Amino acid sequence: MNAVVAEPPQMSVEQQVQRVRQLQGMGEHAQALTLAQSLLPDVPENRDALHLIAKSQRYLGQVDEALNTLIDLERWHPHFSRLHEERGHCYVVQRDAPQAIDALLRAVNLNPALPSSWNLLEGLYRMTGDHANAATAASHVATLKRLAPEVVQATSLVSDGELTQAEQLIRPYLQRTGHDVEGMRLLARIAVARDVLDDADTLLTAVLEIAPDFHAARFDYAKVLFERHQYQRACEEMEKLLAMDPQHLDYRTLHASACVGLGEHERAIGLYRALLREIPGAADLHLSLAHSLKTQGQRSDAIDAYHAAIAARPHFGDAYWSLANLKTYRFSDDEIARMAAGEAAADTPTVDRYHLCFALGKAFEDRGDHDASWQHYARGNALKRAESRYRPEIIETNTRRQITVCTREFFAARAGLGDPSPDPIFIVGLPRAGSTLLEQILASHSQVDGTQELADIPRIVLELQGREPDFDDPRYPGVLADVPPETFRELGGRYLRDTRIYRGEAPRFIDKMPNNFRHIGLIHLMFPNAKIIDARREPMACCFSNLKQLFASGQEFTYSMEDIARYYRTYLDLMEHWDTVLPGRVLRVHHEDVVDDLEGNVRRILDFCGLPFEASCLDFHKTERSVRTASSEQVRRPIFRDGLDQWTKYAPYLGPLKEMLGDALERYRPV
Repeated sequence: MNAVVAEPPQMSVEQQVQRVRQLQGMGEHAQALTLAQSLLPDVPENRDALHLIAKSQRYLGQVDEALNTLIDLERWHPHFSRLHEERGHCYVVQRDAPQAIDALLRAVNLNPALPSSWNLLEGLYRMTGDHANAATAASHVATLKRLAPEVVQATSLVSDGELTQAEQLIRPYLQRTGHDVEGMRLLARIAVARDVLDDADTLLTAVLEIAPDFHAARFDYAKVLFERHQYQRACEEMEKLLAMDPQHLDYRTLHASACVGLGEHERAIGLYRALLREIPGAADLHLSLAHSLKTQGQRSDAIDAYHAAIAARPHFGDAYWSLANLKTYRFSDDEIARMAAGEAAADTPTVDRYHLCFALGKAFEDRGDHDASWQHYARGNALKRAESRYRPEIIETNTRRQITVCTREFFAARAGLGDPSPDPIFIVGLPRAGSTLLEQILASHSQVDGTQELADIPRIVLELQGREPDFDDPRYPGVLADVPPETFRELGGRYLRDTRIYRGEAPRFIDKMPNNFRHIGLIHLMFPNAKIIDARREPMACCFSNLKQLFASGQEFTYSMEDIARYYRTYLDLMEHWDTVLPGRVLRVHHEDVVDDLEGNVRRILDFCGLPFEASCLDFHKTERSVRTASSEQVRRPIFRDGLDQWTKYAPYLGPLKEMLGDALERYRPV
């Protein structure tokens, strides 16, 4: 009987790529090329296969073919540093120094940890008589030689987005060697790329304790603080750096942005204008200046700054969308044509494309062409949703856990905990539900400061969730049952200290973070005497308003009908729960009621907050203050009705939304 010979297991693509590398290392370039090319029918976009093909072609003297392969690689992976390095090598073989220098500069700008590129650049600069740039390249070579090889290799991997490989290399190195500040800084960069900001904070704090004069690490630390919305601390770190290098453009830019985070817009405006006098072609700085001017109500100057941003970068989608987001701006025929051309251009980046789509949606909406408007809104939403990692089931799981954990008995057992201060007034709900209007009304009262959408409650929630949270089996809110009673008072005190920077002299202040409706149980435990207002809007109007809004960050549930409908229904489920277990704790204010009876609802809100009536709350549009949300222009006008039924003009396209909302269409307003 003949024995059956088992077929050898088929190698994965990754294993075959590794085999190509081994063949190249052995000098078997023809074999390496054949194997790498055999991978392309199945994975034509594989970055490493294309790079190795080009490399083998160059070694075999097929330089023109290698350059063509690199064109294909750039189409798939334009920001891969080693494709530009390989292109530089090809131009060196062809003795084309100018193109070699250009390609190698692109490589090191993307990835500064490329010793081969810096070495080549030094030689090319010396050959062409450019001794100053040759010295700069030599300095980079020397810097890389001083670093541990593991740090250089891992830095290169991080620059090309290979975070897992970089971490697998740098962690064992740090465990062996202890405190290598460059390695620790690199691990912090990996944490930032993965949005694990508390780890990055811890690592960079340790780096600065060891090496307080490590300016690059301090700058990284300030950026982490900024991303964690700890703007005061970010400002303090930037002021330390600016004391040593007051003209550093990156330091000055982050300092200005931190001032914006603190609400110090007049100061930020001055800082941005000073920067623009030195770098007038910086489109992003024009945009940032415009945002601050808009927030301060300086509409005309803001428009000029947005136009300057577009002049500096013609297809700058964010600048066009920011004009549309003024709500009162009207685009000219020429502007619409330029936006459409930019949106259709093959080389327009996705981020600019979806900004242009939303801007065009608003432009055609203003002209009454609702078909063209919806087409652009729908395309913008599809592009934005495609890049989002939003998972609706995470919010739904959190809601179920809140309902399970936060019962009447749970709160009764914890009565009287927390900070007794009545200072905060929390306005919660969905975005685009009228919360900015309520904030402006309350901030027009002499005893109330308007602040902004404060990130402090979400930050406390992240701490309670712990590091590396499992969103399918989250630690929060269940952890609330294990929190020591005194901790809620400590959290409340910390919240008041951290938010003090955003307040004026009034005894009360507003926190308008809408998503805090998910954390009313925690807020109640931290502040049993704080006031909570639920800003609610009719579901179709609210969801449609979200679908046509492109948010600067967050609110990832707003970019598809299914996601926004599920989120609205989940919001209703949770608010019904809070009404049951904390009766009377939350005041519900329907946007439509405020529009129909402003004075009656203003009196109702003030009574709930324990504030005497002031006529200034009826003249809210006359109150001068910074307003950072999408409704900033509307709240500077008297109350209007034109937005209430705006969605009906898009009714032919919104059938699926109505169906997905289901009984929420009646349930949002209990009889």
